[in-house]
Amino acid sequence: MNRTDVSWHGYWPAAPTPFTADGAVDEQGLRELMELYVANGVHGVLVNGSTGEWFAQSADERRSVAEIAIDAVDGRTTVVIGVSAFTGAEAGELARHAEASGADGVLATVPPYAHTSPAESLEFYRRLTAASALPFMVYNWPRGVAVDLAATPGLMSDLADLEQVVAIKDSTGDWLRMLDTFEATADRVRVFGSLVHRRGLALMLGGIGGDGAIDGGGVGAPYGVPFFEAVEAGDHDLAAFWLEKYRAISGRLINPDYSGIYASPIPQLKAAMQLLDQPGGHVREPLLPLTDPEALAAIRGILTDGGLLVPEAAGQAVL
Repeated sequence: MNRTDVSWHGYWPAAPTPFTADGAVDEQGLRELMELYVANGVHGVLVNGSTGEWFAQSADERRSVAEIAIDAVDGRTTVVIGVSAFTGAEAGELARHAEASGADGVLATVPPYAHTSPAESLEFYRRLTAASALPFMVYNWPRGVAVDLAATPGLMSDLADLEQVVAIKDSTGDWLRMLDTFEATADRVRVFGSLVHRRGLALMLGGIGGDGAIDGGGVGAPYGVPFFEAVEAGDHDLAAFWLEKYRAISGRLINPDYSGIYASPIPQLKAAMQLLDQPGGHVREPLLPLTDPEALAAIRGILTDGGLLVPEAAGQAVL
């Protein structure tokens, strides 16, 4: 397989998993969230990734969340299931379940906490990508696993050569390393990364590479979706218009290393979604909800300034 075997591109939300106040998976909320994404015209959805709090779910819950999301989307956009786990065996089981459930692909980091060497990382992906017949997206997430795959010369290229790998999500936090990934692999695999800014626009329109961005939660979908569609149409001016709207929100909520400005990223995201009356639900332990009034007021101000909340009716989303 290679990049031509899938059409993965554009703006994807990494879906949060909605939990109820008492910690249960909120099936209805998850279905409503998928409907929101489809209505916003997203080009794909990642389920059970880092934003989906996979680390706080049992294996049975993860399988259920995947099944519900796939059923709710019902083929209207691409659904890729995150199968990151602490062991290769569990990740492989989740990949096989995703295939049986009708997913379009799977994604995984290297195992958290293990601090795999380059050789171990490559062998891990070699085995995991063979666990199912699904197209595979390698996820470089040093903030979450303390391993930056992009830091080892040649490793991303070796990963792109694996039979089932069709895409890379490079969230290195080091933009120049991400650029190296694009240059080394974009001829063979789809590459998703930090692209919704002027440097990313130049990268894509300049022909170096770049297929899309996977954005935690999808709050920026009203701007991210048309940004990538303008890029695809080659309309530099329109793309620049949309990216400035997107950056007015994202740039004030997320640091370059993907940490949150007002709280850890997922509680901050779910607080923003609650302000927008979106079905993000509650967080689950070990995360704590964002309740600080000053932080919530600041987030409300950012969403209002960014045009997602109407000032005279804050709490009502413009979507």
